[in-house]
Amino acid sequence: MTVTRVATDTGGQRAGARRRAARTGVVALLAGAVAAGALAAPAQAGDRTPATAVDAAVAEKHSRHAATQQAIEAFVATGTPGATVTATDAYGVWRSAAGIGDLKTGKKRGANDLFRVASITKTFVATVLLQMEAEGRLSLDDTVDTWLPGLVRGNGNDGRKITVRQLLNHTSGIFNYTSDPDYARKYLLEGYLENRYENVPPEYHVKVALSHRPDFAPGTGFSYSNTGYVLAGMIIEKVSGRTYEHEVRKRIIKPLKLRSTSNPGDTVELPQPSSRAYSKLTQTPDDPAAKIHDVTEIHGSQGWADGDITSSAADLNRFYSALLRGKLLSPKQLKAMKTTTAASNGWYGLGLYKTALSCTTVWGHGGGAAGSLSEAATTEDGRHQIAFNINGDWAASYDQFTAVLEAEYCGKKPGAAKAGASNTAGAIRTTVANRG
Repeated sequence: MTVTRVATDTGGQRAGARRRAARTGVVALLAGAVAAGALAAPAQAGDRTPATAVDAAVAEKHSRHAATQQAIEAFVATGTPGATVTATDAYGVWRSAAGIGDLKTGKKRGANDLFRVASITKTFVATVLLQMEAEGRLSLDDTVDTWLPGLVRGNGNDGRKITVRQLLNHTSGIFNYTSDPDYARKYLLEGYLENRYENVPPEYHVKVALSHRPDFAPGTGFSYSNTGYVLAGMIIEKVSGRTYEHEVRKRIIKPLKLRSTSNPGDTVELPQPSSRAYSKLTQTPDDPAAKIHDVTEIHGSQGWADGDITSSAADLNRFYSALLRGKLLSPKQLKAMKTTTAASNGWYGLGLYKTALSCTTVWGHGGGAAGSLSEAATTEDGRHQIAFNINGDWAASYDQFTAVLEAEYCGKKPGAAKAGASNTAGAIRTTVANRG
């Protein structure tokens, strides 16, 4: 399907930023005026606030998020179908959207959309393992072989020399399975539509990775690897005797009442409400002949513990707020999670990125799946969050994702929007900027 013109919404994964957006090529999408939908903070019981004061408060909230709205609209202006965003701070919750959610029907992007968060899943997985360590059920300094004996062997790979901690901070050196050219062609690019309903077990992802030599000796470098989190999920299951999905639900989703968050399991459809996701499924998306494909449906196993969760921006804000405020981890475990190593685009802890903005430092993660790029960030005190998603993976740029964070946290208005640069690496979930 070729799209020539779409108007933006007129109603109320860094993923990108550090993840450099997955595709280029501009679909001629025209940005329009967007009326941001802000939810005012509830008045305290007994308050008698004059109507004029209420109006002023609402106007102030719109003003505070004006730069963020412009940054979201910039995605649409450079070719992405649509975007959804939620920010939470001391003033309350602000939700908005821009652009189109369904190119076939013209339905607008929803401010409450659910979406595939992709590698944001990694923060959930790291949290579970840190909780297990606090319970004395394992140590992050255990080797992979302690829990998965004999699994990681061959081509210079040795699970006896890799620790759980190294899986979580991407210093294990184990090859990233989504960077395998054959895997990328079959499941991420040209073969996506034909193979997206296939059940792909985690053992297969590990097998693909082990067909390559490691990137470096364990602990001697940093290389983002989805394989490491596949192994982390397998370790969760070995330690608990339960599925990785069960542990995430029991330890995080249910206690925080994340009603819009789930693991897809064997399902292929997105929960509602949601928009469609789009990709050109090619390494040359700027080719005028490159078609836009609806890639919304995919078997949940093709992401698994390295990137299968579906959620909403509001739920992601609740999760990261609880995490950084110490509601999920003890001070010792949270400190371990925030102990970082130099990464390709910032600093990486255990399933958590640290990013220095012009006015502050934020923590979070991003994620990139076919047709779905997301970012979630919070201040260190856990009191100000933003999460957003775009439903096209070929046009956004690294700078556009950074601009959203700079707008929300620093009030900086974005510059002129520019389309993203070509992504030659070819694996969507991984190369969406080397982070997810």
